[in-house]
Amino acid sequence: MLRRILAVIAGMISGSIGVWLMERLGHALYPFPSGLRPDDIEGFRAYVENLPFMGKFIVILGYALGALLAGFISTKVANNGKPTSAIICGVIFTFFTIYNMVMLPTPFWFWVLGIAVWGLVLAGYKLALNNKQV
Repeated sequence: MLRRILAVIAGMISGSIGVWLMERLGHALYPFPSGLRPDDIEGFRAYVENLPFMGKFIVILGYALGALLAGFISTKVANNGKPTSAIICGVIFTFFTIYNMVMLPTPFWFWVLGIAVWGLVLAGYKLALNNKQV
């Protein structure tokens, strides 16, 4: 039981790092406006609303990377061959994604991809199983 809990925690941490890395790339390409404070939610909403397509799509790519990492790492740590840990990570990340999309102005396509991409935890799970057999 403890191993499965640790698997979900490890999956969430690795998935978060994947998302963070891609978002850092996005912020390097599309920097925040000067003077934007971390507590300025309205300023951040305006930034997201005016972000070009590629700036938003990089976030989706981050979600994809995060999903693959979370599925892979949680499956490796759980070491039981079951997708349960990966699915739990995907569900938790999906809820966080929905919360972000409710709080920020995101287009319809972002909603569709932002939710669907977390299914890639199962691809990460499959990759972890394939590596186990090698």
